[in-house]
Amino acid sequence: MRCPQCATRDSRVVDSRDLDESATIRRRRECAACGSRFTTYERVEAARLVVVKRDGTRQEFDRDKLASGLAKALTRRPVADDAAERAADGIEAELRASGNSEVPSSRVGAMAMDRLRGLDHIAYIRFASVYQSFEDLADLKREVDQLFAEDSPRNGKRAATR
Repeated sequence: MRCPQCATRDSRVVDSRDLDESATIRRRRECAACGSRFTTYERVEAARLVVVKRDGTRQEFDRDKLASGLAKALTRRPVADDAAERAADGIEAELRASGNSEVPSSRVGAMAMDRLRGLDHIAYIRFASVYQSFEDLADLKREVDQLFAEDSPRNGKRAATR
C-alpha cells in the first residue's frame, strides 16, 4: 500500500477491524519511511456481470434497475413490500452462480417473468406486456389464456379469484 504522504510502498498494519458484518476490513497502517499513519479499507469486489442487449451492446448488470422494473409491475399488488428486492436478489445470485460474466438480456427478462409469475399473475402480465411488446389485444389474450390454462382446476390448482 502506497503511503499518501511520501508515496513509499512499504507500510505495516498497526490494527485491523471488521466492518459491515465482515464485508469490509478497516486497517490502520504506518509508513516505514516517514512514520505517518493512514487508514485503508478492503472490500470484496464481485466479478463484473455484463448484460448483452438485443442490439449487441453491452451494459453492466444493474440490480437496482431490475428491482425498479419488478417493483413497478408489483405496484398496488397484494405481495410483500420487499418482494421486488428479494426477486432481484435471487435473480442476481442465480446469474452470478452460473459463472458466466456475460448474460443475454433475454435471460434476465425471462428470469424476471418467472419470478413475477410465481408472485402475482397481474404483475406478470404488466411486466410481460412491456417486456414482450405485445402488438395487440390478441397477444395479451393469448398470454392471459396461457396463465388460466396453467392455473386451471384440471391441473390440480384452484383458479385465482380476485
